[in-house]
Amino acid sequence: MSAALPVTIHTLGCRLNLAESERLRASLAGERDLVVVNSCAVTAEAVRHTRQTIRRARRSHPAARLLVTGCAAEVAGQALSAMPEVDGLVANAAKLEAARYRRPAANHRATEALPPAGAAPAAPAAAHSRAFLPVQNGCDHACTFCIIPRGRGPSRSLPVAQVLREAEQHLAAGAAEIVLTGVDVTSWGHDLPNGLRLGALVAALLDAFPALGRLRLSSLDGVEIDGALFELLAAEPRVMPHLHLSLQHGHDLILKRMKRRHSRADAVRLVERLRARRPEIAIGADLIAGFPTEDAAMHDANCSIVADLGIVHGHVFPYSPRPGTPAARMPQLPGPLVRDRAAAVREAVAGIRARWLTAQIGRPLLVLAERDGTGHAEDFARVALPAGTAPGAIVAITPTRVADGLLA
Repeated sequence: MSAALPVTIHTLGCRLNLAESERLRASLAGERDLVVVNSCAVTAEAVRHTRQTIRRARRSHPAARLLVTGCAAEVAGQALSAMPEVDGLVANAAKLEAARYRRPAANHRATEALPPAGAAPAAPAAAHSRAFLPVQNGCDHACTFCIIPRGRGPSRSLPVAQVLREAEQHLAAGAAEIVLTGVDVTSWGHDLPNGLRLGALVAALLDAFPALGRLRLSSLDGVEIDGALFELLAAEPRVMPHLHLSLQHGHDLILKRMKRRHSRADAVRLVERLRARRPEIAIGADLIAGFPTEDAAMHDANCSIVADLGIVHGHVFPYSPRPGTPAARMPQLPGPLVRDRAAAVREAVAGIRARWLTAQIGRPLLVLAERDGTGHAEDFARVALPAGTAPGAIVAITPTRVADGLLA
């Protein structure tokens, strides 16, 4: 008889999923012969990857219980439940409840009922170089391309006191950097009784933990950046000089058809104001290529905003129709054209990023070491580190070259 295997968690998709998987791993410590696939449904390709991951996991662990959670378990639950490899689904809003995974799951083929939003999360996981701290979940917006509100539900904010408790636990476990994450992080606070905005939460963290030297924010909606948060991004050295925007496109008509709440000019003004105060800030962005009705001029605008904003950390997605969303009913572009346009936007980002990395040569950097022999500078540039650098250490590096996309 083979020995029982410890719990295995496969994570797809966003940083929030990554943070939730780490929490789940801590709460399921001691479980055996259990495989969890924490899925993503942001695109049709993400659901396809989820199905591939399920099949690979079953081949690797033929005798284990295999449970699926995450957004695809909500959006494509019926199809995933019908897969012979799957023993059961755990609802996204219940994914942090360890008891949902411990109950027998043989022949179970129904999604668990959603519990009330805000169910108590598991304790933070053991030490990592960076700790992902989810402060918000769900989304109240209705972007025409997005299926995530169906998978995550309405926006819910973690109260300040709970955020501080979890940050304290992460710091006590040795985290050198905290990353605030969520589905729509900049909406944090709107559902809390005191009417606070995200800037107040960031200030509370910095005030409560003077020893916290590095605080980073995940993807932000530029139009929701409040005045206090802007000041912290522009002038607070403990808030990392790195802004990742939920931008999505560079043409106003496409942004309107996406039902986004910002214009191209809004994004340009925001970045110009930040760079005027903090020239070293690095800009990242999510961009969708090949959105329905996008013509050549609109595509050109999507490429040109990369240079206008100086985007060096780009997440570029070919548009993927999600059944049930308004954009799926709009006139679609041919698949090969969508893929070609995504490649062109990626090429635009790669050119800006290459010049940015070259400009970093000879500049002293403070780099937080990860577990893979690399680390992240304050502006999120990835740096190759000397052999033997301890994960979690912050080391001073002056790069001399760029090799394979890394400073070294």
